[in-house]
Amino acid sequence: MNNEYLLEVHNVHAGYIKDVDILQGINFRVEAGELVTVIGPNGAGKSTLAKAIFGLLTPHTGNITFKGEDITGLKSNQIVQQGMCYVPQISNVFPSLSVEENLEMGAFVRNVPLTPLKKRIFDMFPRLADRRRQRAGTLSGGERQMLAMGRALMLEPILLILDEPSAALSPILVTQVFEQVKQVNQAGTAIVLVEQNARKALEMSDRGYVLESGRDAISGAGVDLLNDPQVGELYLGAGKG
Repeated sequence: MNNEYLLEVHNVHAGYIKDVDILQGINFRVEAGELVTVIGPNGAGKSTLAKAIFGLLTPHTGNITFKGEDITGLKSNQIVQQGMCYVPQISNVFPSLSVEENLEMGAFVRNVPLTPLKKRIFDMFPRLADRRRQRAGTLSGGERQMLAMGRALMLEPILLILDEPSAALSPILVTQVFEQVKQVNQAGTAIVLVEQNARKALEMSDRGYVLESGRDAISGAGVDLLNDPQVGELYLGAGKG
C-alpha cells in the first residue's frame, strides 16, 4: 500500500436529517489486513459510521478514502466494485433462498466460476456446507451471521464491514461468530467490526476506537483499550459496548 491507509475517514460529519449530524468530525483509519473494532454507547454513531463508509449515507463534510482514492459520495454498488463489502445487523440474508443460493447471490456482480468460491466459503464455514440446501430462513441466528459473512466473502473483498454481528445471539453463538470473524481476518481480509460486545471484540482486535457523541473519543491498540481504566469503567464492566 506504499504506507497509505487502506481506509481513511477524515473529519466526517454525517446524519440522516439535514443540519443534524450524528457523526461530528470522525477521524478513523484501517491498514491493510487489520481488524479494527468500533465500540461505544448506544447512539454514539457506530452504525452511522459504517453506513457512511459504505456509501449508504453521504457525509455533509469531510472525506473518505479507500485504497488511496476518494470514495466520498459514491454509491454502495460502486464501492463494492472497489473491493469493500458490508454486512448489516439485520435483513442480511435472503430467507426464502437456500444457503447455496444465498452465496451465489453474493457473487452476482462477478463474471467468474462460482464453484471454487463456494468451496472456499464451505471450507471456512463447515456448518454452512452441511446446510447448503436448507432455506436461510430456517437457520439459527449464528448460522445466519455466518451465511451473511460468507455471502459477502464471495466477492473476495479486501475490506469487510460487520455491523453488530453478535447482536441477539446466545453466548455460545457469540463465541462461534467471533471465531469466524477472526478466521476471516487471518485469511487476509481487513475488517471493521462495529460491536456491542466490547471486551470480546477488543481482545482479538489490532486496534479499536471508542465513539462518544459522534466523535472518536479514544483510540489505540486493542489490548491498550482493554487495560485503559477509563474505557473499562465506561464500556467493559458488563462486557457490553
